[in-house]
Amino acid sequence: MEVLKVSSKSNPNSVAGALAGIVREQGAVEIQTVGAGAINQAIKAIAIARGFIAPSGIELICTPAFADIVINGEERTAIRLLVEPRDMHR
Repeated sequence: MEVLKVSSKSNPNSVAGALAGIVREQGAVEIQTVGAGAINQAIKAIAIARGFIAPSGIELICTPAFADIVINGEERTAIRLLVEPRDMHR
């Protein structure tokens, strides 16, 4: 599964486009964030991507989880957001 790393400086529209493309091609994507600013940008991107994908009859769902990662030799706690499609015509 592809992992998109989102920072507080990420452009939500760019992330949304990448997210929508990956969901259409691969079915699911994982977004990795560290910090409040990054999670803010990621959530905005998911909301925007929902608008991109909804006309094709697909709703995006998001499942959050914690993950321990290492950045520059330092252990950090990340939030991972699993974004998957759910068929709206079920």
